Amino acid sequence: MALDDILLEAEERMIKTEEVVQKEFAGVRTGKASPSLVENILVEVYGSNMRIRELAGITTPEARMIMIQPWDATTVHPIEKAIQKANLGLNPAVQGKLIRIVLPDLSTERRAEFVKVIKKMSEDGRVAIRHIRRDALEAIKKDAKDGGVTEDDVEKADQEVQKLTDQYIGKIDTHLAHKEKEIMTV
Repeated sequence: MALDDILLEAEERMIKTEEVVQKEFAGVRTGKASPSLVENILVEVYGSNMRIRELAGITTPEARMIMIQPWDATTVHPIEKAIQKANLGLNPAVQGKLIRIVLPDLSTERRAEFVKVIKKMSEDGRVAIRHIRRDALEAIKKDAKDGGVTEDDVEKADQEVQKLTDQYIGKIDTHLAHKEKEIMTV
């Protein structure tokens, strides 16, 4: 595998890792309502587990309210139970064929808990980036060992991998700072 290919693959994997961290952050509650808070909750219906987004339309008609409108009226109560089981501190209220969730104010302690959660998510993202760096460096060494690559090229590729690693860890840290500010803002 050519050095350029190794670098491209490493960067693609780092981009995907950054996207995963961002999606995980979206599922963490702030003071505002967001469909991403509930869309991935698994509901046991039709003999299997399905995500709420596959079973219903999710909207936020107000800043502190989530409204879930199931496409099949028989799934209202299973969705309600799944939200309660998800342990997100949300209390769904069924009104006919609709489920309304009014977000309560977050206490300072709860906000601090959410900050701990996102810090762990970001650290997992950083670890994943470092694993990608390790894999890329191993591939570069293997390429060099197989021959056909100069020491200067290997050194340049190592520096490039480190630069990518620093860049994507920096991006994750930026997302973390933004999300932390969002959570702590009352």
